[in-house]
Amino acid sequence: MSAHTSGHAPADPFAGPGARARAALVREIVADGGLSDPGWRSAFAAVPRHLFVPCYFVNRSGVYERMWREDPDPEERDRWLHGAYEDAPLATRLRDGTLLSSSSQPSLMARMLQALEAAPGDRVLEIGAGTGYNAALLAHRLGDAAVTTVDVEPEVVESARRHLDEAGYHPVVAVGDGSRGHPGRAPFDAVIATCAPASVPDPWISQCRPGARIVAPLSTGVIALRVGSDGRSAEGRFLHTSAYFVPLRGGAAPLEPGAGGLPRRAIENDLFRFLLTLTAGTLDPREALSLWEREHRPGRRRFGVTVGGGRQWAWLDDPEGPYAWPLGAAGA
Repeated sequence: MSAHTSGHAPADPFAGPGARARAALVREIVADGGLSDPGWRSAFAAVPRHLFVPCYFVNRSGVYERMWREDPDPEERDRWLHGAYEDAPLATRLRDGTLLSSSSQPSLMARMLQALEAAPGDRVLEIGAGTGYNAALLAHRLGDAAVTTVDVEPEVVESARRHLDEAGYHPVVAVGDGSRGHPGRAPFDAVIATCAPASVPDPWISQCRPGARIVAPLSTGVIALRVGSDGRSAEGRFLHTSAYFVPLRGGAAPLEPGAGGLPRRAIENDLFRFLLTLTAGTLDPREALSLWEREHRPGRRRFGVTVGGGRQWAWLDDPEGPYAWPLGAAGA
């Protein structure tokens, strides 16, 4: 049963076909092994993604084509609506042809939300408001009052709030530096990020209750951490899935890995790129390749992150080594 108790949203002319397209999307995600939690399945079935992407851009042969719900051509409006319910990320903000923000792939959002292990009664902080769609899913499951979403860009916050209002959801939507969390609404039972930090910001941990979950993009994967009983440490492993998110603004920039002299087969391998990015600035690219091949090309689930004692590090198989690498300055 939904925890959402907001008032009625304005009439939506796309409500009927949107509901049918949404049901098809949910079936697709379930068939692929996602949305095993009935609470999140209900949220994805109920929250109208199309209200959060009234305009988006599709890359066609290197050129972004605008899709929008106010298009005078009814066939184009139909393409916009069905595109909103494809299991794919949607580019929502561009500047000079550069992608600034997007609505994430729904099946990836489902995996991250389930990894959060949040339930009614929990308070959640979202880093990166985006379109507001993820906050709406959280609000539907947990209730408006339980959800806080922050973004450093005022125009993003205003847009997300407008979309949420139109859909009938009213969580706290605030302007703020996501790397600093949101102390005024702490403590939280969970933190979820929709942008990638270089390392885990200390405030995310200190603003959580012991035992809380933190789920965030890192390197080209998603880390799921459990906050320790001391409220100052955290540890966890990566999910199996790949993930590519825009960097967290306000925090340290992620290091770009070098790949000079490496064979093309390695550079183009998604799992090796994950290791190369995770160890950037610590391992020489050739050392990274040697390790990856020696350890039988490990997948993301064999890797984890530990934060504590003023430092944080990534590791393969065991936090105590023998394979561990500094993940950047704690609190960066």
